[in-house]
Amino acid sequence: MNRVIAVTNQKGGVGKTTTAVNLAACLAACERRVLLIDMDPQANATTGSGLDKSALERTTCEVLLGDARAMDAIQPVESSGYAIMPANPDLTAAEVRLMQEIGRELKLRQALEPVDGMFDYVLIDCPPSINMLTLNALTAAQGVLIPIQCEYYALEGLSSLLETVRQIRNSVNPGIEIEGLLRTMFDPRNRLANEVSAQLLKHFGDKVYATVIPRNVRLAEAPSFGVSALVHDQRSTGSQAYMALAREIVKSEAPAGNADVA
Repeated sequence: MNRVIAVTNQKGGVGKTTTAVNLAACLAACERRVLLIDMDPQANATTGSGLDKSALERTTCEVLLGDARAMDAIQPVESSGYAIMPANPDLTAAEVRLMQEIGRELKLRQALEPVDGMFDYVLIDCPPSINMLTLNALTAAQGVLIPIQCEYYALEGLSSLLETVRQIRNSVNPGIEIEGLLRTMFDPRNRLANEVSAQLLKHFGDKVYATVIPRNVRLAEAPSFGVSALVHDQRSTGSQAYMALAREIVKSEAPAGNADVA
């Protein structure tokens, strides 16, 4: 695998799943091989990719519990060009069972070893909390992408998440780092949004992506159609913003002189 990125924020409603799905589609549009892993029992990334979560035979749950191989659960998302390891509400039960197992935080990383090298990017959509599922994602990941809505409480839970990443680095995953902070649902007419954005840039500098994701009706509509915004309306400001983010990520990963972002 070239890069495993956990998309996480313990605060809900910040555009986490929207980012995971649309970044997966846009990286695929940049001719990268992409796997999206749904680690949230709500399974919004699964339904947002056009899959019926009630009709799945093999999911992230079975993979984590060792009842299925990763390749048995991965399905193609034809409309957007990426692959997905889908989820359903059974993941809640899986989390309970994992709590009783030795090496429980290593289950996802171990499950992904057989598919190492098959994908350029693996994006993990995490639940909006620091639980055993999120810890599995952080243990498997090399980078952490944090979507942040520029509002009053945006920074409140960030320090806790950063501390969790630090603890993971010091224990089971020394290679993990903050991939970047992504400003989402941004309205430049809102003074508070601009103030919070300025604070993020002041405290985190180049760890804040240059790309800003705006509030956009097409982004909000796309999940109800089971497609990415790029498929729903590729000319919308939302889909264009995620394409810009994908190019920014690909450019940062590419060796000097080889930053092809088709």
